[in-house]
Amino acid sequence: MSERTLFVFVYLVLLGLLATTIGVSYLELGPWNPVLNLSIAAAKAFLIVWFFMHLNQSAGLVRLAAFAGLVWLALLFTLGLADWLTRPDGWMS
Repeated sequence: MSERTLFVFVYLVLLGLLATTIGVSYLELGPWNPVLNLSIAAAKAFLIVWFFMHLNQSAGLVRLAAFAGLVWLALLFTLGLADWLTRPDGWMS
């Protein structure tokens, strides 16, 4: 498969995921709506980073740096969520 064909295929997959995101926004899934939307967003971000930013062709050190960035982002989200979940009731009033 040529590089151009691969990019067109990935672009069409991204458009399909966009349509899925729009379709999911009309569904009433309760607490699963954010989970599903974030999962679709993560899949789109992975495709963009892996193919359009050429991470699949990068050296091991570049991949390690990208992975370290993801770990750092996950750590920051975890700490922020832990702070928010452990606050007492009525802390904003």
